[in-house]
Amino acid sequence: MDLGIHAPQRRGLSVARNIFVEELIHTPIEHQGTEIVERKGIGHPDSIADGLAEAVSRALCKMYVARFGRILHHNTDQVEVVGGQSAPKFGGGIFLEPAYILLVGRATTVVNGERLPYRTAAIEAAHDYLTQTCTNLNVHGDVTLDCKIGQGSVDLRGLYDTQKQLANDTSFGVGFAPFSELETVVLQTEQLINGPLQGDLKAVGQDIKVMGVRHGDAMRLTIAAAIVDKHVSDGDAYVAVIEELRERVLDNAVKYTDREVKVDINTGDNPEAGIYYLTVTGLSWENGDDGSVGRGNRVSGLITPYRPMSMEAAAGKNPVTHVGKLYNILSFDIAERLVKEHPGKVKEVWVRIVSQIGKPIDEPQAATAQIIPEKGTKIGSLQKDAECLIDEELSKIYKLTDRIVAGKARCF
Repeated sequence: MDLGIHAPQRRGLSVARNIFVEELIHTPIEHQGTEIVERKGIGHPDSIADGLAEAVSRALCKMYVARFGRILHHNTDQVEVVGGQSAPKFGGGIFLEPAYILLVGRATTVVNGERLPYRTAAIEAAHDYLTQTCTNLNVHGDVTLDCKIGQGSVDLRGLYDTQKQLANDTSFGVGFAPFSELETVVLQTEQLINGPLQGDLKAVGQDIKVMGVRHGDAMRLTIAAAIVDKHVSDGDAYVAVIEELRERVLDNAVKYTDREVKVDINTGDNPEAGIYYLTVTGLSWENGDDGSVGRGNRVSGLITPYRPMSMEAAAGKNPVTHVGKLYNILSFDIAERLVKEHPGKVKEVWVRIVSQIGKPIDEPQAATAQIIPEKGTKIGSLQKDAECLIDEELSKIYKLTDRIVAGKARCF
């Protein structure tokens, strides 16, 4: 799809881009004694909010391009998920009160006197996303979708409409590479459960949370997995599902680490008291759990308190000039390239990019890479290559828009 965004010609290292590369004096993550990593699965209420915000943004982008040949101003990064009520039971329960979802944000709603069907586009995108993501949910009957998206700020839209791709916020993005073994295991565990296992273990819903803790070389995964009641006949069947899930997770984990891995699932259960994590839809929001954009995974797909992180909510922000989105995605792209293109030389790298509102998005206030070199490698031998790589990635930042609208860039 041609979104009307064109990258500038390749140029040499730019002083205006304020690129800085330095050695990082820090204990690499794999050498630290303790590590904590979390991932909220795609069915978690916070992830649902992120997914809906991004789906609505992409739908608006496509509508704008189809009508006007370019993406117009919008930010749909405010979504609230308000939980409903259900009565789950073995063999199948019922949904009592629908969940409520509020789509909020700002968008260009009128162009040259023409009012756009932005609410229809937003509601349809949200409905389609829920249908595809939450396969046990009756979207028509169990969810109330409401859209309160309104016209955006005139000042911000003025910046945006210049088509010069000027930053519409003063913000920063953060990235790092490579992922640690624990980060990889946590991410791959959720993607296994919400991927291949959905066909094999139909009793496991989409609302998954994986918390990984490493002490030395011992990893423990604590998994909360919503179980779909219609697929389990009684407590014994429930326990069998949990045990099968544990075995599948362990079999998958050994692909990514040689460390010891233990897995605990639904530790809040108390079978003697008749307490199980049982749901009608495979989603915790059916019994009051709420969700909001930006409370869950970062652009890495993880929550990583042992790593540098941005608090920016990337999902739903416009993919053309909102640096809170672009710089976070670009920071990870840069970090991954620095590691990949310098094998055996870069042990770990942290990247940070900060903008200034109204300035070109390819000319940040600062773009920094802090590198932990491998033993025997001097930072001086990496510095020039790293500066040129960062400069090249910044020159191509406009191409990120196409990736984001196509759904090919992770935002949560």
